[in-house]
Amino acid sequence: MRRVRYPVRNRLLSALTADDAQLLAEGLEPVAIDKGEVLFEPGQDVEFVYFPGPGMIASFLMTLEEGVTTEAAIIGQEGALGGIVSHGRKPAYARAVVQIAGDALRLPVVTLDNAKQRSPGLREHFARYADCLLAQLLQSVACNAVHDYESRLARWLLTLHDRVGGSRLPVTHQFASEMLGVQRSYTSRIMRGLARSGAIRTGRGQIMIADREQLERRSCECYANLRNHYERILPGVYPSGKD
Repeated sequence: MRRVRYPVRNRLLSALTADDAQLLAEGLEPVAIDKGEVLFEPGQDVEFVYFPGPGMIASFLMTLEEGVTTEAAIIGQEGALGGIVSHGRKPAYARAVVQIAGDALRLPVVTLDNAKQRSPGLREHFARYADCLLAQLLQSVACNAVHDYESRLARWLLTLHDRVGGSRLPVTHQFASEMLGVQRSYTSRIMRGLARSGAIRTGRGQIMIADREQLERRSCECYANLRNHYERILPGVYPSGKD
């Protein structure tokens, strides 16, 4: 992780009022974060909040005793990781890992907590984001339990497309398999079907969104449900690959 001198934009922060944004401004540090960098581990005190910029993707990962790791939530330019609800440096429950390198804004948790104590509006804003993050977790649990893999994969690709902000997703079949908890061979078979239909194109180390509308039709209702919830709770914060 290294400091950068150029501005970084995060949609959750951009939705703050000017007064509330000013309370955080001096503590925000723009940083570039590499793929694979761990922001915090389970049980570790969370000292910083990270607000990803466009293109950066981080995930909350859960590792089970069997050694299987699965993705619990994807966070991009619409959100933040660490210390949003808690007061003080509470230990993390999940591992937070950067999946697609990019820029972010880093803020000490203590700075955010002090600002929330000074502004009811700031507390309300981040409470609304916490509600949206919980909705993502709940929707993911229901989706993984009920829906077929093609629908889940389409939802996951759309989620990445929204946050990356371009048609080229720098992810592999292996990465998708690990995040969705299925075998690589199965993922490759479903990817080939999506490619034959014209929804996506695949290349070395990347997946390209070719027909977003078709991908939305192939996705389960979980994708639209979460987008709609964001729009009700935090209008204008959730990004779209259509933008």
